Amino acid sequence: MDLTVQDVDRFEASRPRLEAIAYRLLGSASEAEDAVQDTFLRWQAADADRIEVPEAWLTKVLTNLCLNQLTSARARRETYVGQWLPEPLLAGDSMLGPAETAEQRESVSYAVLTLMERLSPNERAVYVLREAFGHSHREIAEILDITESAGQQIFHRAKKHIAEGKPRTEVDEAATRRIVEEFLTAATSGRTEPLVRLLTEDAVSVGDGGGKVPARAKAFEGALAVATFMRGLFKPGKAKRALVGGSPGVYVTTANGAPAIVAVFEGRVIGIMCLEITAEGIAAILNQVNPDKLERATQRWAATGGHGDPLFNAF
Repeated sequence: MDLTVQDVDRFEASRPRLEAIAYRLLGSASEAEDAVQDTFLRWQAADADRIEVPEAWLTKVLTNLCLNQLTSARARRETYVGQWLPEPLLAGDSMLGPAETAEQRESVSYAVLTLMERLSPNERAVYVLREAFGHSHREIAEILDITESAGQQIFHRAKKHIAEGKPRTEVDEAATRRIVEEFLTAATSGRTEPLVRLLTEDAVSVGDGGGKVPARAKAFEGALAVATFMRGLFKPGKAKRALVGGSPGVYVTTANGAPAIVAVFEGRVIGIMCLEITAEGIAAILNQVNPDKLERATQRWAATGGHGDPLFNAF
């Protein structure tokens, strides 16, 4: 049925929240946009006058669409070329959603989004709705068509899985940014030892090229292996310049609420490196270079402007 202007306005008022939920559930901005658009189509087909609480109805429809997507995504990722990482979002992106509480900020951090890939679709939905958006267990039960007690059990299980994979201690933002800058200095020094000192013994490095940009199929594990790879990655070379088309500028900015390294060539973001930093050192380096997962970041980079000169030009 045709929507009135008021019906469209109702939906648009909910769009930012719906996008933020979908992004946390799917780890992909483009898939989140598709899920929200499918939700709008269902809103368009529904009798809006008979829906008592539009926001609750929209949240239920969107969540269940995302659950279907997560189920099929598991099958697709079994055939994904190389490692799969979430799509990083630069600072100020509306899809990052609310960031008033520690729980909200944590739920969209790159480390937690990566950890959430280990959860079942239901665990991920319950965790996001409860931890990031403050839904009661009763509301979550209604959204997922489960009992309230089942929802509580799922939440405790999901939270336990996330807690087991998170860094044991947090580092404040100023210290984190300083460590990122120290990392870049070490990575461009041409020596392995300074990098090893910054890494934890069990550090890992994961790259997602999606089969479109060269990236190792398996993660590098251990401080020495990661440091050796990073030294080589930042070493200048004709082949790297030929692959990119030139020498990209390297910046330290913010992605998913934490300092990150961004490589930009001719206005296009070609890589975002997110570092998981603990009190013991850098525990993980997650490098997104799949161009399909950098389109939104490129748009955001162009829209914000005023980035100044890069710290240096790579390669």
